[in-house]
Amino acid sequence: MSQLSDPARQSPPGRGRLLAVSDLHLGITDNRPIADKLHPSHDDDWLIVAGDVAEQAEEVAQALEMLAGRFAHVVWTPGNHELWTVDKDPVRLRGQARYEHLVQVCRELGVTTPEDPYPQWQGEDGPVAVAPVFLLYDYTFRAPGTTTKEESLAKAHEAGVVCTDEYLLHPDPYPARDDWCRARVALTEERLAAHDPDVPLVITGHWPLVREPTSVMWYPEFAQWCGTELTADWHRRFNVAAVVYGHLHIPRTTWYDGVRFEEVSIGYPREWRKRGHPRGVLRQILPYTGEQPPGGPGDEA
Repeated sequence: MSQLSDPARQSPPGRGRLLAVSDLHLGITDNRPIADKLHPSHDDDWLIVAGDVAEQAEEVAQALEMLAGRFAHVVWTPGNHELWTVDKDPVRLRGQARYEHLVQVCRELGVTTPEDPYPQWQGEDGPVAVAPVFLLYDYTFRAPGTTTKEESLAKAHEAGVVCTDEYLLHPDPYPARDDWCRARVALTEERLAAHDPDVPLVITGHWPLVREPTSVMWYPEFAQWCGTELTADWHRRFNVAAVVYGHLHIPRTTWYDGVRFEEVSIGYPREWRKRGHPRGVLRQILPYTGEQPPGGPGDEA
């Protein structure tokens, strides 16, 4: 058994579900009632929270404490919004120090973070390790027609499509966010490679592992803040049962190379009021009850 899994933290065999949600954005008043709808249907249900709970550290802590009190176990990974340093937040930490603060908050609540051993959810077919990953982005999902980070950023500024991260997500002590991303990718890749390959993984992070999901975005310039090409083959290299992510605010199920990708975000009121919650506010990751679509890569279920 890999030391990077936590056999002591396992769900009871064949009971409960592995559920997921992301992008709750509870700093927005109209989103707060959604948190009240997040309840297990079984005492042994687990919950993945794939980032963007809120911007203020105390709001993140309160939400995770509430969810940890409802679900048998909660697994969290940060989104970009948790890493923002906003004026109204009394926690003035930046970059790595802010992330480490949130990790400590989670550990006090019994919530698994990307810095902890992967907990094992026990299904009827055996254990599955839930692997929260914190990876960021490195501007390699470049805007159409550009070949460098500088060109891609310039095109985004020209189009007026610039992520707030450029102003509020500080990379300290790294020189830039892409440097922090590359460090996180190297660390995470090493952990995944050391994981027992006989135990399938549910890799869960805020940003998608592959670029393909960004192809349906209204503003293609925004893709550069959505991931890194360094993770493009992880779902093939490792024994992956499913990939869970958020950030895009385009909730759906897609398949790449026979691996299921679940975008589980709630998003902003203007988005969910328009589309509703056709798959519910909680997505069931395991046991998986759907079918793989018959078409090619990227087909939606």
